Amino acid sequence: MKARVHVMLKQGVLDPQGEAVRHALGAMGFDGVTSVRQGKVIELDLAEGTGEAAVREMCEKLLANTVIESYTIEMG
Repeated sequence: MKARVHVMLKQGVLDPQGEAVRHALGAMGFDGVTSVRQGKVIELDLAEGTGEAAVREMCEKLLANTVIESYTIEMG
């Protein structure tokens, strides 16, 4: 079984990487981009029987800094 975890900075948290990407896109002529938020995707191969609760615990303890980041989990 696989799980995919999407981790993003929470709204209101400064995203300097996203801002750098937005600026670079503008410099390349892509003027229609007004905001960029950059995050990460973590793909996990799970042993049979590993449930979403275990993945959530992984996120809370290691995969996401829950003070400044939010995450969503896709199982399947």
